[in-house]
Order: sequence, then C-alpha cells, then structure tokens
Amino acid sequence: MVRPERFIEVGWSQRAKHGQRVPGDTIVVRRLPEEGRLVGVLADGLGSGVKAAVLSTLTATIAARHAAVGRDIRRAAELIARALPVCSVRRIGYSTFTIVDVGDDGTVCAFNSGNPAIIQVRGAASAAVGDEGPGLHASAVALAEGDRLLVCSDGVTQAGMGRADLPFGWGLDGLQRWLQEQLAARADASAQALAEAVVAAATAYDGEHARDDTSCLVVHLRRPRHLTVITGPPYDSARDAEIAALCRDAPGRVAICGGTTADIIARELDRPLIPDDAPPDPEIPPCWRMPGVALVTEGMITLAAVLRLLEAGPPWPRAQHGAARLLELLLDSDVIDLVVGTRVNPAHQDPSLPVELGIRRNLLRAIAAVLAERYARAVSLRFV
Repeated sequence: MVRPERFIEVGWSQRAKHGQRVPGDTIVVRRLPEEGRLVGVLADGLGSGVKAAVLSTLTATIAARHAAVGRDIRRAAELIARALPVCSVRRIGYSTFTIVDVGDDGTVCAFNSGNPAIIQVRGAASAAVGDEGPGLHASAVALAEGDRLLVCSDGVTQAGMGRADLPFGWGLDGLQRWLQEQLAARADASAQALAEAVVAAATAYDGEHARDDTSCLVVHLRRPRHLTVITGPPYDSARDAEIAALCRDAPGRVAICGGTTADIIARELDRPLIPDDAPPDPEIPPCWRMPGVALVTEGMITLAAVLRLLEAGPPWPRAQHGAARLLELLLDSDVIDLVVGTRVNPAHQDPSLPVELGIRRNLLRAIAAVLAERYARAVSLRFV
C-alpha cells in the first residue's frame, strides 16, 4: 500500500452525563483519501440523554455526509446552522457543532457554532482558534508537522464549575495549561490517548460524576506510525520464509496473532517464543513474547474480541489481556497492514476447518472495515 510521509491521526473519547445511558454528544469522522482530506464533526445536542443524542447525531451525520460526497463544507455548515431550530426558552440551538476539514498538507478549515473554541497546540505553545458562542464562526489555520487540534464540548470546559478553585469551570485557559503540561511529559502521546486523558481529567474535576456530556476530538499531523499484523500461516508452506521476512523487515511495529503463525516465524527467524507473565484472563487466551515483535497473541478468539471492542467504541474497559493490548496497538497506529494466511492445518483433521477459514477471512475484513470507516486508519488487507 502507499505509505504517506505525513498522516492525519485522529482520536476521540466521550462520557455520558452521570445518570444517562448514552452521551448527548456525537462525534463522526470521515477520511477521504482520494481527496486528501479528513473531516471531523463534534455535535452537542441540547440537554442530555436520548433526545440530545438524536439531535446531535442528525447534525453530525448531515455534516459528514456533505463532506463524503464532496460538497462544500462551508455551505454545509451554513445550511445546518440556519436549519437547526432554536429552543424557545433558552434561545439556543437544539445542537451546537464544530466541523474541522483537515487536508493532508496541513490546511484546516474550521466551522464552529456554539461549542468551545478549537485549540491548536504546537510544541509547548497553544492557542484558541476562531471564535465561540452563538452564530457560525469560520476560521482557517495551517498545521505544521507535530501540531495538534483539539475540539471539545462544553462538558470539558465547564467541568468543575462551582468549586472554590474553579468557580467558572476548567475553562479554555485551564485546559490549555493542562495540555502543555501533559505534552511536555509525553510529547509522543497518540491522539486517542490524549482525547481519553482530557475526558478523564474533566470527569475528575466533576468528582468522577460528569455533570454534562463530555467529549473530546483530537487531530494530530505527524509522521505515520506503522503496524503490521500477521495472522495465520501462508497457504503454501514454501512461503513460510516470506512471512517471516515480512515480520523482520516490516516498517514500525509487528503483532502476530496465532500460535502456529508465531511458531513459524520463531523457527524461520531463530527467535525464542516465551510465555508472557501477564495475569491470566478467563476469556482471552494468554500472550507470548518474541524479540523484535510488539505483541504475540492467540488467533481467532483474540481477534473476535478485538472486533467486538472496536464496534463497541470508547470508553473501553482497562485490561491486560491480548485483545486489549492488540486494540491499544491498533489505535496507536496510523497505517495498518493486515497479512492473513490461508493455510488449513492438516494436523487438525477437522472437516469444519474450511468454514473456519472463511470465518477468519471475514473477521479480518470486518476489522479492516471498522478501522478504516469508524477510526479513520489507513488499512490494507492481504491474503497469502
């Protein structure tokens, strides 16, 4: 696959208002590789719960679909801002929204209607981008390599409101100072990790019970992080050395999923395969360790669990099993190569194996699709 020199990484996290089952905010991301663009939308529905979720979902989906068919984002933002009804009591729109249209070259067109201002972070400095408040505000910025954009709902900036030390909430200034401190300690933090950390910090200011729907979207322009996932032995055993060479020469990190696959690569590269010392999990098989490989897991059970986690979306439960660790690797990567072997293991003598082989192919296709469509990763899928 084509390996870009620079990549628009994106990550997001949400937490529903305490007592609600679903967040009233909606985040939608669409990568448009043929146009060299990524469009992200954060919509905040009026109130909370299901009603707010419906309002914000409609707003975010309309904006994203305009982008997906190549329509002018400015025109879409203007239409949405005019079409949204206004609450007769509070005199505010039924959904606020922010749209960021980011080009591969770093050019950004942003449109904000009622959400907190966007924050641009460059090294140790940060600045608010554009205006906030009622009405539609347009702005344009240029991202340099390493720059980040942060979009959030007012559940973040108003976190902690009423506390003695935060009478008006965390605020944009407080959030910017916190970002600078966090990135000074961990400059290489992924967009996903940073978004999760922002939401966690805001919730902590609210005493771990979010007083409003709390959402954060982070965009990061940087050198791409590569991950190669190898699962299943190749159809022809004569290609075992080829699979091992893929593992040895892959750019970036490598994950191996499947005991037979790991045995082949360990044999071909003359590397030890060592049981992992992580605590056992009742549902996910244990992992192994191999020099030069980021992660070695079991195959089908672990991959199926990863698909469920990807489809469920954040927040994810904290765990140390193979599926959680593979999920973390996937979300910490930008360009992901999935290499899927198609050999049937003759030692099993199981007539259902051709069916299982089809399940493996469909499972990896599903993982590739959700990574590309929902998480905006650049994914290739190769059968060998």
